[in-house]
Amino acid sequence: MNEIEERLFAGEDYVNQFKIDFHSIDALAAEMVAFANSDGGAIYVGVTDDGDVLGLDRIAVKRLNQWVSSAASQKITPPLSVKTENVVLDGRIILIIRVPLGDNKPYAANKGDFWVKVGADKRRAVREELVRLMQASGQFYADEMVSRIPLADFDTPLFRAAYQKYFGEFIDISEIAEDVLLQNLKLAEGDFLTLAGALLFGKTTATKLPQFAVQATSYRSIDQFVDKDDYRGTLLKQYEAVLSFLLRNLRRTADIDDFNAGGQLEVPIGALKEAVANALVHRDYLISAPISVGIYADRVEIISPGKMPNTITIESASRGIHIERNPIIMSFLARESHFGYTGRGSGIPRILRLCKDAGVDVKLVESKEDQTFSVIFKRSL
Repeated sequence: MNEIEERLFAGEDYVNQFKIDFHSIDALAAEMVAFANSDGGAIYVGVTDDGDVLGLDRIAVKRLNQWVSSAASQKITPPLSVKTENVVLDGRIILIIRVPLGDNKPYAANKGDFWVKVGADKRRAVREELVRLMQASGQFYADEMVSRIPLADFDTPLFRAAYQKYFGEFIDISEIAEDVLLQNLKLAEGDFLTLAGALLFGKTTATKLPQFAVQATSYRSIDQFVDKDDYRGTLLKQYEAVLSFLLRNLRRTADIDDFNAGGQLEVPIGALKEAVANALVHRDYLISAPISVGIYADRVEIISPGKMPNTITIESASRGIHIERNPIIMSFLARESHFGYTGRGSGIPRILRLCKDAGVDVKLVESKEDQTFSVIFKRSL
């Protein structure tokens, strides 16, 4: 059994679909768009839903190849690059249409139909999904959204101190009026704070944006915990509080040469800082769910809402390739000296290097179904 036969035997799923034939170029365009707006995939034409090969005659193969080309350039907006392959199985021809994960989401079929994959099927995208697709391709940034928090809730003294620290000048002697400066920095829009402005400098963020919190729990067993807390407020406060939680709940190894020394933390502190910082900076703020930090007997998990943006994979992120999901938040926090983030894509490679040097196993996990990204540090039992 070759690779294609194994694929047909395994059945349809999120990235593989079987079709006996297409009798409409519009229907073909819709299927291609659903894959492009999701994670890409392959359409096997000449195959039943059960994976049985019926095949296509040469006229159908020629017609479908022409339709794929026409649909990709004329029926899909923006145009899409799609590859086809004619394959012979058991003396029958099937056509494999390979649709890439799109770089310019959202894609529309037939002048305005937006489709996404749901399991082996497809459905029309809802408004929230369209916004998320635009975010994935860099056409929209969640931290630029106008919040419902009024400008009066802006912590001006905190901002002025940060501005002086980050940019090396006092606002009082700046040539730009403060209200104009806030709009230029995309921290405010009119009479309201942007999401970035609220999360970085909001006085009432803890109560008005409670969904953007960190839930931390240290477990004694599956159903018992020894420590737990929810951390809300500005992102810098959340960062400091979560690190404090990790430090007080993780073990330290004794230094044989200096028994009175603090000892080495069981997970490198630099790796923990990077993981927490990445979760806060890169989380998907279109998802109203908290970051989760869990300390278990065998592992430490830091789970951030949102899968990796667009074409980024765990492999490419491990090489330092990154996409800025929240550039305003990143531009400020990357300037904070004690915040474990540089904005240069070095975070995940540094986590991997520090853990390797310390002999700590670390795993990066993306769940497309749950829309989460996790960093999991193994603990010694």
